Amino acid sequence: MQQRITSSPAIVSGALVVIAAAGAVSAAPPIAAGQPVREGQAASPGVGLPTVRAWIKAARPKRYPVRTVDSLAGFTTAEPRARNAYGGAEGYPRLDATGFFRVERLGDRWWLIDPDGNRFLHVAVNSVNRQRGPTFRRVFATRFRGAEDWAQSTIELLTSHGFNGTGCWTNDPLLATATPRPTYTPTLRFMSSFGKKLGVTKQGSGHTSYPDQLIPVFHPDFPAHCREVARKLRGLRDDPYLVGVFSDNELESNKWALDLHLRAAKDSPERREAERWLRRREASPARAGRISNDDRRAYVGHMFDTYYATVRAAIREVDPNHLYLGSRLHGSATSNRYVLAAAGRHLDVIALNVYRVWTPTESVKRWVKWSGKPVIVTEFYAKGADSGMPNLSGAGWTVPTQADRGRFYQHFTLGLLESRGCVGWHYFKYADNDPGDLSTDPSNRDSNKGIVSSGYEPWAELLTSMKALNTRVYDLADYFDRERGDGGRQR
Repeated sequence: MQQRITSSPAIVSGALVVIAAAGAVSAAPPIAAGQPVREGQAASPGVGLPTVRAWIKAARPKRYPVRTVDSLAGFTTAEPRARNAYGGAEGYPRLDATGFFRVERLGDRWWLIDPDGNRFLHVAVNSVNRQRGPTFRRVFATRFRGAEDWAQSTIELLTSHGFNGTGCWTNDPLLATATPRPTYTPTLRFMSSFGKKLGVTKQGSGHTSYPDQLIPVFHPDFPAHCREVARKLRGLRDDPYLVGVFSDNELESNKWALDLHLRAAKDSPERREAERWLRRREASPARAGRISNDDRRAYVGHMFDTYYATVRAAIREVDPNHLYLGSRLHGSATSNRYVLAAAGRHLDVIALNVYRVWTPTESVKRWVKWSGKPVIVTEFYAKGADSGMPNLSGAGWTVPTQADRGRFYQHFTLGLLESRGCVGWHYFKYADNDPGDLSTDPSNRDSNKGIVSSGYEPWAELLTSMKALNTRVYDLADYFDRERGDGGRQR
């Protein structure tokens, strides 16, 4: 059952402090920007912020700063900016309308541009489906009159809290029957279906796993397989509500890929490609022991470059209209500049799943710098300890209460907006895990990740905070542009 927290704002030494019954948020003295966060301190550029206790799995809790909409000095808006049918912002000068989503950089800020030529940020939720666990199945019949009733109820829940679309693993055809229709971003699974065809994959934690964590991107049959998979887009190529497509999820990236490929069978495509790549870098396979770590990182980048080029070519043969969002980078790939550069050469927007990051602003700036393209954050979340769930599975943060989940959501997404390089985010996810569902992957077994519980009950305090930010997302973008002094170029 959701814990209810009574709170009221107070100002202490210039900092907004929320006095909560659970005592989860406390005031903290300001520290200089760039210094590490110690217990009870807030990392902020000269302004005190409240802090929230947070931890990952069984790690020791630490305090982290939280910036919320209400704490932004000078931010006021009587009415949120109006939106069109896609969820794009009304009131800006119209830009070129192509009938499909595209990207454009205006001043220092990247935007999605919707089919009507309006500025657009994709504010979405992942995994919006009828849930298959036993608890969900038991409750479903008592709450909904059928699949279409669930779809309509769910879209009303999302849109009333400021979301304008859906992310991965969503029942897009079913939700398309609801009003208003959401924008969406399907996943086609080019590599994971190819690995399955070869018989080399297994279920990893949150993603498909490959032998030695090496995707078979140099296999001679991969291009033909991509063309076959891309045919699924034929019926979607003219749909204006489709923002863009993901090609896979969290492809593995072994930093020792170059060494392993050089030790592969002599006539294997991996061995031949590694040797060819080394010759092009004016190195020699005979000097493999002297390969540098930068060589290793660059070779991983080459693998992703090959993957993205192959998949993009297959997609464009069938669908020239929609954005290619990539493979939802995660883990070590997000810190490899060669991978980001490869993504920038072939993707329209770079999707990343972001974990173990509390404030994402500088990370986004780095990704945009390395790639030259805007990014979209396609997974992040916080779990609430007050949910009664173990919260041991999954890589996201845990915080004490549902209200703290809402504070984290605002803090994280404000950081994305402040970066000016992020064109949207997908919260992970629609529903909590059902501990009785043992068919899920190991990362989705027992945690409070959803905006609704395993009984389809909305987490009200989380959603209230989400709505306060989501409905003002365009006004907040304007606010950060004014703070920077380039707001005039954005309007």
